[in-house]
Amino acid sequence: MNKEELKKRTKHFGLRAMKLAAALRKGRVEDAVARQLVRSGTSVGANYRAACRARSRADFASKSPLKRKPMKRVSGSN
Repeated sequence: MNKEELKKRTKHFGLRAMKLAAALRKGRVEDAVARQLVRSGTSVGANYRAACRARSRADFASKSPLKRKPMKRVSGSN
């Protein structure tokens, strides 16, 4: 998988997270879950893009682990 394909996939993942959040019932608890789902789902792509803008391998490595944490929150595997 190349860099552009992964960017596309992370963007699609974020969009799917937003659609899922929009499909939840309206209520206090559901709204809180929806907000967290959108934040976590969209941060995966944002963090990957930030890592891609790294100036060196060391800079990339320091930014790369950030994209794993939100993914774990969305999948429920803390």
